[in-house]
Amino acid sequence: MNELTNTIFYKIIQGELPCYKIYEDEKFLVILDKFPSSLGHCLIMPKTPSRNIFDLDEVSAGELYPLAKRMAVAVKSAVDADGVHVLQNNEAEADQTVFYFHLHVVPRHKNDGVRLGKPLSGISDEQMEKVAQALRKELG
Repeated sequence: MNELTNTIFYKIIQGELPCYKIYEDEKFLVILDKFPSSLGHCLIMPKTPSRNIFDLDEVSAGELYPLAKRMAVAVKSAVDADGVHVLQNNEAEADQTVFYFHLHVVPRHKNDGVRLGKPLSGISDEQMEKVAQALRKELG
């Protein structure tokens, strides 16, 4: 088994681990981050494994940002955010901790004190499911 197929994200994509699934098509899976920086923090992952942007195939790269835009709009509306971070880390020196390509969509609120890389504490399963349902509704 190579390093990509042994990652938590690959196992989630394969259905081997649970997640709060927001959106799925033949090329991408979108889930709520289990350790969110803010409530509604989503991850977009291509189903074709790649370590990071350096290995991401051109087709996936080209299809990623239309979905990221759609998710940013949905997240902003679903949690009544004032803004949204869309970001992606590449290699350990750039704070990548799971070495399977994933794009973060992080809702922000004025004066929220959110610091990326520091998970929000105290979120219940009920809150996660409520946000997951709101996001699914926004996506139609």
